[in-house]
Amino acid sequence: MSRVCELTGKGPMTGNNVSHANNKTRRRFLPNLNDVTLMSEKLGRGYSLRISAAALRSVDHRGGLDAYLAKAKDSDLSDRALKIKRELAKAETAQA
Repeated sequence: MSRVCELTGKGPMTGNNVSHANNKTRRRFLPNLNDVTLMSEKLGRGYSLRISAAALRSVDHRGGLDAYLAKAKDSDLSDRALKIKRELAKAETAQA
């Protein structure tokens, strides 16, 4: 399972461990990923995604998964999230 957020595209970063003696060794900073099920109001079902805690706060702030995906850039989204976004757009056009 890759360590990349499905909504924001956040992945591992690299840096240094720095000791008291100022010795530097390489390390990885991993994103805080959580397995969550987010509900789509327009589609009426839940989607299981692996997203970062920051992305979960952003989804809540924007008013749900539907609103978040409407404003999200396609380049940041995973293939699964893009599929959900396309389903939302299809449902919206069918409703209008």
